[in-house]
Amino acid sequence: MSDDLSRFSINQMTVRQLTLPELTAACRDLGVGSVGLWRAPVQEYGVEAAAKLVRDAGLRVTTLCRGGFLTATDPDARREALADNRRAVDEAATLGTDTLVLVSGGLPPGDKDLPAARERIADALAELAPYAEAHGVRLAIEALHPMYASDRCVVSTLAQALDLAERFPARQVGVTVDTYHIWWDDRAPEQIARAGAGGRIHTFQLADWTTPLPEGVLNGRGQLGDGSIDMREWRGYVEAAGYTGPIEVELFNEALWARDGREVLAETARRFVAHAF
Repeated sequence: MSDDLSRFSINQMTVRQLTLPELTAACRDLGVGSVGLWRAPVQEYGVEAAAKLVRDAGLRVTTLCRGGFLTATDPDARREALADNRRAVDEAATLGTDTLVLVSGGLPPGDKDLPAARERIADALAELAPYAEAHGVRLAIEALHPMYASDRCVVSTLAQALDLAERFPARQVGVTVDTYHIWWDDRAPEQIARAGAGGRIHTFQLADWTTPLPEGVLNGRGQLGDGSIDMREWRGYVEAAGYTGPIEVELFNEALWARDGREVLAETARRFVAHAF
């Protein structure tokens, strides 16, 4: 693997058209040494089998996505969410990654109280964080762009994510820094510095912002270099904050998924070198 790709990690969602065996083979052939995995395809393949597959391929699993969705008010739904997050921690530990990414969840139907929803996340973290630490896993709260606040993630800024994370030891809870979600926020650079000072940057992810957004907006993450975000600038912020870990490229993009997955992986690696280094 070239020095330029030594920190590159391909998130499984970027090339979701590849099966897990196809992904590991493509990574081996292209000199990519790290992957970020998603729970659904891992569960479909079998968690133990997936762990063996990536281990035998010599791949490092940088993160598992996703835990979270912790904002329910219904007691039964809350209990199930906590149980599912414990399962996610178990899966992360089996896969050999120390980082579980959390997408915190949106507002329950009929609810309009964002601060209360965030407090329910904190309450859930109080139960989950010690469990995760006991299994060698850190929880990484991901702030999502405000357009997702109602249905997917009431944590919209790094400041909000850190306000939650800092209630717990950094070895238990930190944050995900994702360019797609925070590039618009002029406070984000100082919040990255805050996160770094506390040892709370648990993962760093790249995706570009292109417009117009697709209908439904979820699958609008652009290939690196196609949009408005200066990747080197944001890499500079996290590195100035002390982060030296892997850098994942995580793209949700229908046009990329319609193409040959190996070609997309190779292109993404090239774009990473061209635009992030």
